[in-house]
Amino acid sequence: QVQLVESGGGLVQAGGSLRLSCAASGRTFSSYMGWFRQALGKEREFVAAINWSSDNTYYADSVKGRFTISRDNAKNTVYLQMNTLKPEDTAVYYCAARNGVGYGRTSYDYKYWGQGTQVTVSS
Repeated sequence: QVQLVESGGGLVQAGGSLRLSCAASGRTFSSYMGWFRQALGKEREFVAAINWSSDNTYYADSVKGRFTISRDNAKNTVYLQMNTLKPEDTAVYYCAARNGVGYGRTSYDYKYWGQGTQVTVSS
């Protein structure tokens, strides 16, 4: 089992920045870690993913160039640096882990999930 705990969410003005963290415990090896988000009344959507060695990263088109995913395996922590935030980035952000081959862009590809952290971007 893997336990994931997100932190770092909050309220920020448009154009601002936040850094989310996801601390993993338990069986902490995960081939891929991902971030997803779910806005009120919408389906959960893929944001970013990173492999174990951090040499492969993937982003949704909507966040490419503004968000950066990274991981520190020594600390069992994954980060999501979010810059130039927009009101449409407002959502609950979830950290997820998978051990399959390759990364995934859907919720079904990830077995372990955190409880989520709220990010609100005001205009």
